[in-house]
Amino acid sequence: MRFCRQLLCRTFSHRVTSCLPVTGKPAAGRWSPAQCGSFCCSSEDGKPQPSMLKHLSSKIRATGPISVSEYMREVLTNPVTGYYVRRNMLGADGDFITSPEISQVFGELFGVWVVSEWMGAGRPKRLQLVELGPGKGSLAADILRVFTQLRSVVGGASVSVHLVEVSPTLSRVQAQTLTGNRSQEASSEDDPVYRRGETAAGFPVSWYRRLEDVPAAFSIFVAHEFFDALPVHKFQRTEKGWREVLVDIDPADPDRLRFVVAPTPTLASSTLVQAGERRDHVEVCAEGGVVVQQLARRIQEEGGAALIADYGHDGTKTDTFRGFKGHRLHDVLAAPGSADLTADVDFSFLRRMAGGGVACLGPVTQRTFLKNMGIDARMQVLLRSCSDPSTRQQLLGSYDLLTNPSRMGERFHFFSLLHPRRLAAPPTPQGLKLEKKNPVQLPVAGFTELRF
Repeated sequence: MRFCRQLLCRTFSHRVTSCLPVTGKPAAGRWSPAQCGSFCCSSEDGKPQPSMLKHLSSKIRATGPISVSEYMREVLTNPVTGYYVRRNMLGADGDFITSPEISQVFGELFGVWVVSEWMGAGRPKRLQLVELGPGKGSLAADILRVFTQLRSVVGGASVSVHLVEVSPTLSRVQAQTLTGNRSQEASSEDDPVYRRGETAAGFPVSWYRRLEDVPAAFSIFVAHEFFDALPVHKFQRTEKGWREVLVDIDPADPDRLRFVVAPTPTLASSTLVQAGERRDHVEVCAEGGVVVQQLARRIQEEGGAALIADYGHDGTKTDTFRGFKGHRLHDVLAAPGSADLTADVDFSFLRRMAGGGVACLGPVTQRTFLKNMGIDARMQVLLRSCSDPSTRQQLLGSYDLLTNPSRMGERFHFFSLLHPRRLAAPPTPQGLKLEKKNPVQLPVAGFTELRF
């Protein structure tokens, strides 16, 4: 890990300031209420979001109960009333806080990983940083700060930033974070690049609604808390086989929603549940599988890597579908459109969907990844140079939040897709020239212990 150590030393030669914010009776007919204990109907204490609830109720009355996947998609990304479309939900005043908002050291370690993988790929002349679901733009800003600190290393490459974001509200926040006033929206809604800008350091930034619109080139993809927001299908094992869990109107109260179990197999329950599945309840993110297949194809054809960080498990958990509002757990069916909806990422499913054309590493816990990346050494440097008691407490608090096993340390996991040749042994030099040592492949940072 010698190159990674050098990158860390050069990146963290400047001072960094951390910031720490801190079932009722079955209905008549063929549908039966879902029996999973954590499922619940809309709560009495939350007022339904009228327009979204009306929209969902109309859809259900017209076509019957809808899948949890369709429910999530409508609630989160409906172009008129979707949660992500109309709200700024991040930060202390929003519904949740992400790791890049807790400490910029987190994002800078991402940046070191990106540069390390670019070096491991042979330092291509073109480097596209592609982020899926960039939040407020904090992670991209921290990564670009690393690029600026390592100008002498990456200066020979043409670096560009490509953000995949469906929320107009968040894209404006990201533009302010990354480019200040140096961005503008496209004149046509049909333009796949709907916003363009440039950072103060001169890095061009482009915004897209779809991953497939990002230009084909060597790219490092990063996705932090992106996959957990993609819609999931929920399935329950019954005496008659696997059945899909759906969302229906509560017959006892038309202003409430409830979960029901489909009486017969659906297309999703017939195709998405893995043969030999041993759990009694599973969640499958078909859209996440499609995205991973796109990433794998692009990495295989154009080169590059992907780093995914999210709540997740390796095919062990069952019912993880939940809502967050005001930094608290929120009933997923209450006041649809007013709270964030999320489900843990099944990394075993992503690994299967990636296929054999790429190499997969992880998942490893966030604690393991950050420690392998050198967060302990970085924190020691910061604490030695910090004399202000409140700032020291802030640094220690952010470190504990990110790495403590009972907090984010073991809830979040890191997973990577790499081109197969990235892990292949370098060819032995041919000819008469003798080498003192055989060439050694650069280890993958974060997934290998860093030794100083």
